[in-house]
Formats: sequence, structure tokens, C-alpha cells
Amino acid sequence: MVVCLPDTQDDAPRIPIHLSRVGVTGVKKLLTLKRKEKRPIILLPTFDAFVDLPSDQKGTHMSRTPEAISEVVEEVAQSSQKGVESLCADIVTRMLEKHEYAKRVEVSMVSDYMFMKDSPVTDNRSQEMGKLIANAVGIREDDDTISIRKSIGAEVIGMTVCPCAQESVREVDKNNLLKFLDEETCQKVLDTVTFASHNQRGVGTILIEVPEDEYVDGEKLIEIIESSMSSPISELLKRPDENAVVMNAHKNPVFVEDCVRTMNEKIVKEFSHLPDDTLITTRQENQESIHRHNAFAEKVSTLGSLKEELNIN
Repeated sequence: MVVCLPDTQDDAPRIPIHLSRVGVTGVKKLLTLKRKEKRPIILLPTFDAFVDLPSDQKGTHMSRTPEAISEVVEEVAQSSQKGVESLCADIVTRMLEKHEYAKRVEVSMVSDYMFMKDSPVTDNRSQEMGKLIANAVGIREDDDTISIRKSIGAEVIGMTVCPCAQESVREVDKNNLLKFLDEETCQKVLDTVTFASHNQRGVGTILIEVPEDEYVDGEKLIEIIESSMSSPISELLKRPDENAVVMNAHKNPVFVEDCVRTMNEKIVKEFSHLPDDTLITTRQENQESIHRHNAFAEKVSTLGSLKEELNIN
């Protein structure tokens, strides 16, 4: 005999206050994404999913949220091709069906993502690791129409070199060289050698909105992030590769602010075809080597606003 258990979530709460986000965090799933003419992507993503809770409802029927995630992940495994941002959007749609009282649903996903890279000199091929990010937000209007906005992003580690410290080292070395070299010879030396500076491990992040019927390649976002720092880094570097990474990085010193500005410039060039209201978030955090604090910069803007700032039509 099946016992009918009470559904206490539908009870009235003792304190009638609306809650902005109620849900689950840390839901892990194995996910295989099929791609046309490319190897499938194998991910082990972690999902966070939330609904808003009305002031007259005690609980949120918590089990329905991981249930929605599981159902959509299983369906995606059988489908031909789908991006992670569309996967999150499908979970949002399923959650809105299951949580009929919810006006707002939010799903986010983050997963390690493996990509291949050749070292700069010896061309040794190695597996590199970044993070693939996706989210979707669904809004149910009073007339029951639903709007969903979805985004895809990436997070990658690279290397930055401080321009300020490098310039001060250069100035000290210049004064020392002038003690035994003439101005012309000194300038030739300064133009030839690479000067020391302190380095940072930089963590760059891009999150870009994906309009319906548009495609944004996560690996292209990784390329933009890496190329916006002083130098990419690699798991496998032989001695000539190490030298190339260090030398190239010190020839391209950048502040944390430079990284974010460069990311935005590259995004505008690469994705200028997207609508002007496309929301873009770029972020850089540099883990300092000579300070106990980190350096941080961020830009949140629409594509149209970025075009205006850069005077691009």
C-alpha cells in the first residue's frame, strides 16, 4: 500500500516574505556534447539552479530542480548537437514547468574543459585545461509568457608582466650603463635586451550572451582571453619553449586593466554581428607575486555600448 505523505512545501510560511533565490548547488553530471565533424566534448559539469519563492509558499519542492537537470542532461545525450548555454536554457524551461509558482529561474553551469595546444618552439602537443561556463535566466510574465536569456563563457589562466616595475628596472639599468657607455651605445643596449619585472598568474574570464539562433564558440573565447595577457602558458614546455614564453611575456607587459580592455576590443571585432543589446562581461584577476593582495578589473557592458566607446559602426 502506498502511503500518501503530506506536501508541507505548499503550506503557508510563518513569516510571509518573498525569497529571491531558493534551490540547489553543486549538482554534478556526466555530459557528452556531440559536434558536427569534430570529436564529442566530454564534460563533468557542476550545476547551480534556483527559483524565486512567493511569500505565501513555505518551500520550493526542492527535488524538482535536480530532477529537471537530470531529465534535460539525459535528453541532450540522445540529441545530435546542443551548446551548453542551450542546455541551461532547456533546464530553465523544464524548471518553470515544474515550479509553476516561480516567476524567475536561474541555472548556471561550470566545468573543466580540455583543449589542445602546441608549445611555441618545439611544437610539443599537450592537454591544457580551462573552464567552460554557461548560464540561463528565465522570466515568467504576468500573462504567462516566458523570456529566457542565455550566456556562454570561459575562464583561463595565463601570465602577465607588470609594466610599471619593468620600466623602473629599465631606468635603473640605463643609469648604470651610462656610467661607462655613451648615450648612443646605451640606447642600442636598451633597445636590444629584455628587462626584468615581477610576474602574475592571471585568471581571465569572459561571459557573453548568446541570442537565439546565434552561435558563440567557447574555444574562441579561450583564444581571446589568452591573447589578451602578456603570454599564454602551457603544461608542457621544454627549455626553448620556456625561454620563448618568458621573453615574449616580458616584451608584452600589461596591467590588469589592459587585459580587460584588450578582451573587449577583440570581442567587438570577433562578434560584431551580434545584436547591440548583447550583454558582455569581461574580468581579469592577477595573482600578485610581490604583494599579498590580487589585482582585479572588470567590464560589464552591451556590445552596442562597446562599439560606441571604440568608435566602431
